[in-house]
Amino acid sequence: MHLNFWHKINLFSRGVPTPIRLAGGLFFLAVIGTFILSLPISASDQPLKLNEAFFTAISALTVTGLTIIAPGADLSIFGQIVLATLIQIGGVGYMVAAVIVFQLLGRQISLADRLALRDSFGLLDLNAIVRLTGRVIVAVLLIEATGALLLWLHWREMLGDKAVLYAIFHAISAFCNAGFDLFSGVPGFAGVPNDNITLLIFGVMIFLGGLGIPVVADLLLYYKSHRFSLHTRLTIAVSVFLVVAGWLAILWAETKPGATLDGQPIDRIASVSLFQSVSSRTAGFWGFENYADLSSATQLTISMLMFVGTAPASMGGGITTGTFTVMLLAVWAYARGRETPHILGRSIGTQAVRRASAVLTISIVVVLGATWLLLESHPELELGETLFEVISAFATCGLSFDYTGRFTTIGHVVLALVMFWGRLGALTIVMALAQLAPPRLLAYPEEQILI
Repeated sequence: MHLNFWHKINLFSRGVPTPIRLAGGLFFLAVIGTFILSLPISASDQPLKLNEAFFTAISALTVTGLTIIAPGADLSIFGQIVLATLIQIGGVGYMVAAVIVFQLLGRQISLADRLALRDSFGLLDLNAIVRLTGRVIVAVLLIEATGALLLWLHWREMLGDKAVLYAIFHAISAFCNAGFDLFSGVPGFAGVPNDNITLLIFGVMIFLGGLGIPVVADLLLYYKSHRFSLHTRLTIAVSVFLVVAGWLAILWAETKPGATLDGQPIDRIASVSLFQSVSSRTAGFWGFENYADLSSATQLTISMLMFVGTAPASMGGGITTGTFTVMLLAVWAYARGRETPHILGRSIGTQAVRRASAVLTISIVVVLGATWLLLESHPELELGETLFEVISAFATCGLSFDYTGRFTTIGHVVLALVMFWGRLGALTIVMALAQLAPPRLLAYPEEQILI
């Protein structure tokens, strides 16, 4: 009976295209998470409403951090553990969790599972994918355990008995670039502590989580290959560039007379602005206490950092550093009259440029379309704040000017769909939809249009 059940599951899953498996799996987990979070045992007082549980589950699985509840006040310890579990699954990818479960049950990993896992990770090599999964999980757990230990040592006097839970939860939330915290809404706290030590620990965890599974895999296998791939070198270089550029832009804007960092000590100015630059690339933690007073220039800087996001197949979202890099190289190559982009002695394939162009175009359409829907359904909202909220949802970042709670159920559904889209990636969903279309039997003659 048991074997027959798994045999039927295998037969069904083999016929399902990989993109649909990824999208369907994430939606299925969202349904389960919604059900558990809506149970009375998950709430500290009143059970969450269905829309609250659904929005929270989607936000956790897409590691976004936008929320219409206060997890530290509205969820019980059980609910907070469930939330952390959803964040962890959403961060490393549910396919990783599925492979671990299959191995624990003694099941062989099918080719379809390996293909889905490869696409979830964004890797190219199919042969060592399962073995690599174990190494990645060990690396993730070690990084999170180290972060949790450091946070516990730093917070134990302030939090007492709650220090262990808070340290583990926030280590997971930081490394997975989720942005959820247990401090907001709790009496005595205005949000996550923003002292320099906490910001340093969070910043390192966020940066490592934003490098992506392929880069982590490259680092783990360096002892064998003694070289880094072009993807790893470009990802690290572009990530550092974005952090430094955002840091300098925020410094410039917020140290002017009357700005939020005016008159602060030098070390405080440096740490807060640097952390905000790191966090804005999809982590979702505020380094500023009075973030509502940020200048328009800083808000635009954060929006741009969110839109670019982190590396492909990472804990974060956005169009990814890969798309950003390929588009810059393609424009530079076109300006110099080259047929293909070149970098570090390598050429970038035409297929990569097409994919990057598709991701960028689709992402812009999704952000603008969702913003229009929210403004149309909420006439009282401002364009700037609404656009910021949509970019935050699309980039699975979670930074917010406290607008999320002001949306109606329609607005929450729109944001949930944007978060879902942002986590899976534009091409994954487009390919999933394309799999449902019948094959094209006709080819049409070409004709030029003016550019």
